[in-house]
Amino acid sequence: MHAARAALDDAHAADPERIDGIAAELRYADRIEHWIGRLVPQPSPALALAARAQHLERWVIPRSDFPLDKPGYLRWRKAVQARQGARARELLLGAGCEPAVAERVAVLVAKGAPRDADGQALEDAACLTFLEAELADFAAQHGDYPHAKFVDIIAKTWAKMSPAAHQLALGIPLDDGVKALVVEAISA
Repeated sequence: MHAARAALDDAHAADPERIDGIAAELRYADRIEHWIGRLVPQPSPALALAARAQHLERWVIPRSDFPLDKPGYLRWRKAVQARQGARARELLLGAGCEPAVAERVAVLVAKGAPRDADGQALEDAACLTFLEAELADFAAQHGDYPHAKFVDIIAKTWAKMSPAAHQLALGIPLDDGVKALVVEAISA
């Protein structure tokens, strides 16, 4: 498992975006892994590796390659997820991971198991990461969005989450403006 994790992290390290000198996708993988540890005290090897691979080389398929509307976004996201699953499988097999584990990681990362416990845990971790680390920046970057759109985005995020993730989300320290949006979204 150590070699498999290292292979994923080596791929993440190539992310051209840096945050305080660290590849953005390494930071993202750390956050997802943190939340998986809070949600699932003893994650399976496949879930632990899927947490590391959640946004594997996401930058390889630029969002700008697709129309900047909702259908374009959905097509981009589907293409990225399929590539991430295939790339995770490739890296894990190359690192000597058991084929069944590599395949399970590929399915999880490609969002092919949304109804099972591991798929839900991965979705929860992504939503918690969004609320904790990305929502404030997202709001700042999209100041042109109407208030109702932010509330809708948060409400849709909340709807994807399990009750356990809801409890964890309520403990995330948020700045007052973002916290007000979250409260409004989950109260609606």
